Amino acid sequence: MLAVAGCASSPRHEPVSLVSSAPASTPGKGAYYKDDGPGANAPANLAAIPDAIPKAEPLNRFANRPYQALGRDYVPMTQPAPFRQSGIGSWYGRRYHGAKTSSGEIYDMYAMTAAHPTLPIPSYARVTNPANGRSVVVRVNDRGPFLADRIVDLSYVAAWKLGYVDAGSARVELESILPGRPVPAAAATPAFAPAPVPSATVAAEAKGVYLQLGAFSSQEGADNFRVRIYRDLAWLSDTIQIVPAGTFYRLHLGPYRSLDEARPVADRIQAELSLRPVIVSK
Repeated sequence: MLAVAGCASSPRHEPVSLVSSAPASTPGKGAYYKDDGPGANAPANLAAIPDAIPKAEPLNRFANRPYQALGRDYVPMTQPAPFRQSGIGSWYGRRYHGAKTSSGEIYDMYAMTAAHPTLPIPSYARVTNPANGRSVVVRVNDRGPFLADRIVDLSYVAAWKLGYVDAGSARVELESILPGRPVPAAAATPAFAPAPVPSATVAAEAKGVYLQLGAFSSQEGADNFRVRIYRDLAWLSDTIQIVPAGTFYRLHLGPYRSLDEARPVADRIQAELSLRPVIVSK
């Protein structure tokens, strides 16, 4: 079955197929839908493509009107305003490359752009992948995605920078950027003075139940995310350890004496960060 969305098409027209919303052509891959995917002649250095630079722009005359897609009504924001959202981000690629977006602009899979159901067109947002701490700034110039669990469709290069091109989708955090105001940092420091972050520990673990918060290819990446967890969860006082495991560094919270003791903590973390810890017993 085809999943549908309105990326790279005006909401006034019939929606088209969403890139990573249906099974890939190769079973088990799940990266993108059939004839979509990476382009054949990608730029040599995707990492060198700069983020979008926020600036004040007049809103599109047509793309911010209320519309309907897949039986749901959408009312876009009519002016830039503070906006934060967590959920699943996907991406769209060569199938839409060169086609018109909802704004009337031509979609470029190698530009730092995004599609969102209700953010003003055009507007800017920072999108962060909490699993690896990577962050990008994109310009919203299209509508979609329209699946219930997805909040944003990024261009191919933006998703590549966030590290989820092969997976097709990932949990992301989105924050709008208002013209004339500082661009929010990937892990913004709260206005209040946070409690001191405990020093990182890199050591073997005692027996018990742990909550695994992530796995990183570098110790620095693991420690940066560990600091962010402490800052976002002011109530958290348990130790987060960095545990080497082969070529990865895993973040383990605990230990807890039992599953019953660990589960409420895991539930609260999921509720506040949209991050579900993996329970590990030793």
